Amino acid sequence: MAQILAPSMQLQMGIPKSSVLANSVMPNKWTSVVLKQSRKGSIKNSTKFKVCATFKSEDSTVNRVEQLLNLDVTPYTDKIIAEYIWIGGSGIDLRSKSRTISKPVEHPSELPKWNYDGSSTGQAPGEDSEVILYPQAIFKDPFRGGNNILVICDTYTPQGEPIPTNKRHKAAEIFSNPKVSAEVPWFGIEQEYTLLQPNVSWPLGWPVGAYPGPQGPYYCGVGADKSFGRDISDAHYKACLYAGINISGTNGEVMPGQWEFQVGPSVGIEAGDHIWCARYLLERITEQVGVVLTLDPKPIEGDWNGAGAHTNYSTKSMREDGGFEVIKKAILNPSPRHTEHISAYGEGNERRLTGKHETASINTFSWGVANRGCSIRVGRDTEAKGKGYLEDRRPASNMDPYVVTALLAETTILWEPTLEAEALAAQKIALRV
Repeated sequence: MAQILAPSMQLQMGIPKSSVLANSVMPNKWTSVVLKQSRKGSIKNSTKFKVCATFKSEDSTVNRVEQLLNLDVTPYTDKIIAEYIWIGGSGIDLRSKSRTISKPVEHPSELPKWNYDGSSTGQAPGEDSEVILYPQAIFKDPFRGGNNILVICDTYTPQGEPIPTNKRHKAAEIFSNPKVSAEVPWFGIEQEYTLLQPNVSWPLGWPVGAYPGPQGPYYCGVGADKSFGRDISDAHYKACLYAGINISGTNGEVMPGQWEFQVGPSVGIEAGDHIWCARYLLERITEQVGVVLTLDPKPIEGDWNGAGAHTNYSTKSMREDGGFEVIKKAILNPSPRHTEHISAYGEGNERRLTGKHETASINTFSWGVANRGCSIRVGRDTEAKGKGYLEDRRPASNMDPYVVTALLAETTILWEPTLEAEALAAQKIALRV
């Protein structure tokens, strides 16, 4: 018998030391390998030799944890794990905790309400801190697998009143209005986000304290010097598909280290549920790989694109023949309410909506066909067909999708401007209605 000391597995497999796979799944070192020899002292065919490896104790611990994390308990119990997810006190932070449920469920109504300490999330005073979670939407859990689920919840006082950060409640009321539901509002949301290096708050792939080359080659770019974080984007894409989120695509964005995914078309309140769950999955994935996610609408000042959440929107009337006239009327209505929409479209949006970098000025409402420098854009295809959808380009990446989708539906379907306001708006934005 001969004992051979083998090089590290990372070198053998061609996996860099920084690889997530190498660090968390594969053992870092082989300390020894014993091979069975032929009588003449040469190593036999690889199908016949026997390999015994001894791993460092720390690697064995990692492997055992990985095995438990990937353990499928379905054959042994009917119980499942439900991850209750809600929005915290800032209106953009996500919180979650786990609960054992006695058997698989198919509808949120089968799940119990739960509670949490609202004083620790900035949502309740310490002397009366209980906040109640109402399960509203269920998604499959791509992290735990099996019958385990993710549960999107909204939040209420013990008396049953929605707390101030519960924007879903009002959105659900608007979407349940008979006039709104009859129009079957569709939404497609383009969620942009930026990946940051941990501890330095600087975009992924950028030299620390310095800048990469100017924008141009990064949008939908390919290559190690142009695309930073593709594995995160791809992992998120697959996790969303597994969970049942209606994700429709993804791409690298204009600023390096920035990405986008699209969700939709989704009907009514579903759009908000799916975006919030997709954000949760992205937070969990970046947490696992040690990268920081930010939805700041302008993470880097200067000649760099900001991050938005362009919201594509249509109603049944817009999608039917003659719908372009309905679209123009829908564009007209938001004009007098521009300030109201802007105030609801995300924090820090004034740093992004400057009239530069494919944005309109935050102070002026505008629209145009195929014009990405307008508040609302209509596609060439919609103009040509005479029906379709509009794109509201004003929402920031950190907007609340419940607020934006409900406000668009309310403004275009339920709200009626005065004749004077309508005429003034039409004059300002040159619409013939």
